[in-house]
Amino acid sequence: MDHERIAVLAHEKFPDRAKTALGVLRYGDQDVLAVLDRDRAGDRVRDHVADVSDAPIVESFADAHAAADGDLDALYIGIAPIGGGFDESWRGDVEAAIEAGCDVVSGLHYFLNEDAELAALADEHGVDLVDVREPDDDLTVASGASGDVDADVVLTVGTDCSVGKMTASLEIVSAARERGIDAAFVPTGQTGIMIAGWGNPIDRVVSDFAAGAVEDMLLEVGDDRDLLVVEGQGSIVHPAYSAVTCGILHGSMADGLVLCHAAGREAIHGYESFELPPLADYVDLYEDLAAPVREASVVAGAVNTNGVADDEAAAEAVASFADETGVPATDPVRHGAGDIVDAVVEAGLGANPDAGDAAGGDRATEGGGTAE
Repeated sequence: MDHERIAVLAHEKFPDRAKTALGVLRYGDQDVLAVLDRDRAGDRVRDHVADVSDAPIVESFADAHAAADGDLDALYIGIAPIGGGFDESWRGDVEAAIEAGCDVVSGLHYFLNEDAELAALADEHGVDLVDVREPDDDLTVASGASGDVDADVVLTVGTDCSVGKMTASLEIVSAARERGIDAAFVPTGQTGIMIAGWGNPIDRVVSDFAAGAVEDMLLEVGDDRDLLVVEGQGSIVHPAYSAVTCGILHGSMADGLVLCHAAGREAIHGYESFELPPLADYVDLYEDLAAPVREASVVAGAVNTNGVADDEAAAEAVASFADETGVPATDPVRHGAGDIVDAVVEAGLGANPDAGDAAGGDRATEGGGTAE
């Protein structure tokens, strides 16, 4: 099957503030043929990010279309700003994509299908506007059934938002599959859904139904796998996003937790007047909050050292995290997720003594339905 050929919109944000674009570039099975960023037009992706597929960075969709020789299937919105709004400076590129016969895939809280002008234009040209953050319309409250799935469940939780929970989840799944553990990624955010092609956008779900939306996903795939790695969102101490964190924690009824942290982060991202608590406090916070629903221990840590240039300093940051939290830790991108999988298995989770090669296919993202 041919991979979807796409351009990714990341105007004025690539690479550091375009985590959706980076996620698709690093983990998606789409062929990214161009990245739109008017500030970096003329550069290439690998001028800024070394470990992803290369592509030209261009000023507009018209330039992307030309770079792809007119053969594009879709334009992805590769930015996830606080609040999830639509920047009007993007409208010309989105309209040009529609007029070129391309679908537009968006993870914004602003739904393209509710934009009368864009919806009419898409209808005229016979293309789809895919709002991946639009929840299913049949969600309901959780029943507690997550605790009955056959798979063991590991949830990534964070000291803050934007610390690498999705990345850690995907790296853990990949490393587990290399060990012959039949593992699957359970996406709960817009970027994960774009990568995996299925999932529920928990931060868009009515709060009463958040745990139920997670439960629905686990019931869909949980009896066919040995290990499910659920993508966490936000942080339990976040002044704005703690509700979605708690919904995922209780809805997943996780057996184990992996605590994710960005090295050097001292305050809540975007809410810098709120300092992060000591790292050891998070272990107690998450374990104590989980316990009334299902006891779960923090079994390992994932430290994002992307902002640390020196390898020795990165190793020191990981070692410091492990010392403060009392659990083994690694940077799953810089050093691989093998140590985390070791800790998961040592906790009695995910191990299948009869497993040979991973039974779930080659991709860490397989496992559910579609994003549409």
